[in-house]
Amino acid sequence: MDILPNEAVIDFKDFIDSHDNFFIIGHKDPDGDCVSSCLGVAAILEHFNKEFTLLSAGPFKRTELKNFENQFTNDMGFLDDNDRKKTGLIITDCAELSRLGEIEGDFSGLDIFVIDHHKTSGLPENAKGYINSEAPACAYLIQLFYEKLIGPLPPEVASIIFFGIGTDTGFFVFLNTSNESADILSAASRLVSYGANPRNIYNEINNGKPYSTRKLLGILLNRAEKYLDGKLIVTYETLDDTHKWGTEGRDSDALYKLLLAVDKVEAVAFVRQDTLTTCTCGLRSLDAVDVSEVASKFGGGGHKNASGLTTNGKVDTLIPALVKEFARIM
Repeated sequence: MDILPNEAVIDFKDFIDSHDNFFIIGHKDPDGDCVSSCLGVAAILEHFNKEFTLLSAGPFKRTELKNFENQFTNDMGFLDDNDRKKTGLIITDCAELSRLGEIEGDFSGLDIFVIDHHKTSGLPENAKGYINSEAPACAYLIQLFYEKLIGPLPPEVASIIFFGIGTDTGFFVFLNTSNESADILSAASRLVSYGANPRNIYNEINNGKPYSTRKLLGILLNRAEKYLDGKLIVTYETLDDTHKWGTEGRDSDALYKLLLAVDKVEAVAFVRQDTLTTCTCGLRSLDAVDVSEVASKFGGGGHKNASGLTTNGKVDTLIPALVKEFARIM
């Protein structure tokens, strides 16, 4: 199957042509793929001389995203009924309106177009768009839209898209032997030919982390426990940890990488107590285990090998519930 069929390209171009102004938004607590996808869509709209506003509920906690934060706002401003008829909302790297976070304003009356690649997503009611869970990164889909609508990407846009692809593929280590993996490596090669610099982008993603993140990483590694005959590792962060070490420059990717490298381990869960009554959890796995199945049981979602969730509860009760769900599929 073509990763991006011409019908989807035509639908997107029709959506662009039928509106004068646009809001572009991704999920709250954005990652590199989300931010890059939004900026890639902005580059497409700019080419077609369309007005747009980049929205994000934030927070931009990741060190590598700080340079992009000032391009986004969480305030839509005032829109009257006539404005809403002419304005389109483009959602990237997300399809659930509930995951967009708190924005000043509302989306009622806006036509919606979604571009996403999450397995557990579906289009919102009455929305148009394209979702392909076989795409390893949403930024990859944005690249294909740009190439099919316009042509080669300018160097600065190619770099932004490579940044997003590098983020969501673990700089290509999460790829397998599928046709989709071969296609995205070919697409990455084109980005390099357009002017993206892989070494510089790798350093942007991985370097410059605050010292506090390394101290916290040590605590989380020390707290990790094995379950299910060593096939699952779970660790957690308390409210006290968050207060002491902060939330800036988080590097959970390093945590997942270290724990997944343990002999016999097939999946990892990282639980964080966000408030007195709510937790978030990141789930990662090697090839065989579909962590999106576990995430969906708690109202979350994502990809087969990388998913997340937010739920009511506390660490000491959520961990046994997670282990029970993993035991069902492992």
